[in-house]
Amino acid sequence: MNHIVLFEPQIPANTGNIARTCAATNTQLHLIEPLGFSTDDKHLKRAGLDYWQDVAITYHKDLPAFMAFLGDRPLYLISKFANRVYSEVDYTIEEDQFFIFGKETTGLPETFMREHADQCLRIPMDDTHVRSLNLSNTAALIIYEVLRQQGFPQLELTHHYENDKID
Repeated sequence: MNHIVLFEPQIPANTGNIARTCAATNTQLHLIEPLGFSTDDKHLKRAGLDYWQDVAITYHKDLPAFMAFLGDRPLYLISKFANRVYSEVDYTIEEDQFFIFGKETTGLPETFMREHADQCLRIPMDDTHVRSLNLSNTAALIIYEVLRQQGFPQLELTHHYENDKID
């Protein structure tokens, strides 16, 4: 199974959109506290209202608690401060994989990233014009690359209009 991990998310709409992506891709969502909002917040529900109940969500009280939960399972840190591009990694392994994204305002803690520098991945972008990509867009981009490499397991690859007849 694939896991999206949000470190201290601040913007409820981003978390709601990521929850929707998790529901659409059978991806588990992990939220590392403190959160910058309540999960009952109307803004969060507006972004993912129809899907919130369909997402497996695990809350972690802080980063050390998450790392204890993780154990030695594969973890990738998504950051602009990385030297390896996300698409260079082979995600076809059979075990759970975790992708951690930093909070919108400050990203992941620098000391944590330095301790796990070999696990940091980057999405190529022009840093001279754009400070960062939107968190929910970044999470979707990463998880769909992972799923593409895995052959989109248990996902519907085609869909027909209700009135179309298949002969």
